Amino acid sequence: MRVIVVGGGVVGTMHAWQAVERGHEVVQIEREAEARGASLRNFGQIWVSGRAGGEELDTALRARELWERIGAQVPGLGFRANGSLTPVRTPRELAVAEAALARPDAAARGYELLTAAQAREINPALRGAFEAALWCGRDAAVEPRTAQLHLREALRTRAAGRYTFLADREVREVVGHGAVRDDHGDVHRGDAVVLATGAWLSGLVRELVPDLPVRRVRLQMMQTDPLGEPLTTSVADADSFRYYPAYRSPALDALNAEQEQAPIAAEHKMQLLMVQRRDGGLTIGDTHEYEHPFAFDTLEDPYEHVAAVVESFLGRPLPRIRHRWAGVYAQCTDTTRVVHRQQVADGVWLVTGPGGRGMTCSPAIAETTANELGW
Repeated sequence: MRVIVVGGGVVGTMHAWQAVERGHEVVQIEREAEARGASLRNFGQIWVSGRAGGEELDTALRARELWERIGAQVPGLGFRANGSLTPVRTPRELAVAEAALARPDAAARGYELLTAAQAREINPALRGAFEAALWCGRDAAVEPRTAQLHLREALRTRAAGRYTFLADREVREVVGHGAVRDDHGDVHRGDAVVLATGAWLSGLVRELVPDLPVRRVRLQMMQTDPLGEPLTTSVADADSFRYYPAYRSPALDALNAEQEQAPIAAEHKMQLLMVQRRDGGLTIGDTHEYEHPFAFDTLEDPYEHVAAVVESFLGRPLPRIRHRWAGVYAQCTDTTRVVHRQQVADGVWLVTGPGGRGMTCSPAIAETTANELGW
């Protein structure tokens, strides 16, 4: 079988990986010189802890297994089973953590409620004040800025001439069963085409699916100079309870009703997520903007807020901020759906809209596509 994958991000690359692993020939086409969207601009977190139960959690747990397996084969991914800690400071926050621990799927997530002293044994860099912390042992991380590069190099090595990557080519038209034409005028024919175009929902995607049930979400993030010590886990704050569906409970309702977010956090729909990169720097975020058209600039107040939250957990000043950026990802308008997967032409499937689950769930999303298409 010959598979054409359109899109060089993590979802597209995992589809290429699945096809190659199953013995097929793959041509992967990317409209930029390198993928520059959400696949590079995220935390690199394999985030099981906050996922909704049912299909979403099952997908995340399967993806976590696949990430670990692929990480063993591709050391450059920087896969590490670092887990996560969410420190809590107030009785209302503690009640949400306790409610999460009472979920029937808590053990599958690796939830434990730790004292502050126990949390510092796991992550000594957390010297700030907090009362307890929710631990999720199933969370993990990879290096997002280089993951696609290492995956593609592994595909070239493992595929013995069955993998081709074509950059700087925008696919413009479907021209037959499993066939597309790019902006160089070249036609690429296969037994199947997967459009994994991320947040690029215009052009060909709009022509094929004018009423696509997917929206774009913009976020702001930043990265620091090296911390100078290990941050041994990913870290979230209690505002993440308000954002992730796993924490929905009467205790969360009480938190929302009785403990307001900081005004800046509420205005920009913020939570803290933080992970340490292999060079020692911290990737920190984030905000959420849903209304189009998006602002073209980044705003300073959210950065100042999230930096203050980080410093309060670390009990020390943040290293110098080295990068600030905005990113956009595609999310199903029905946020209970893991991904939008649709046949849009003869031999052509669109796979998009995983939202903030993209990095976490991409290996399992691609595996499901491969299974459903009979690769």
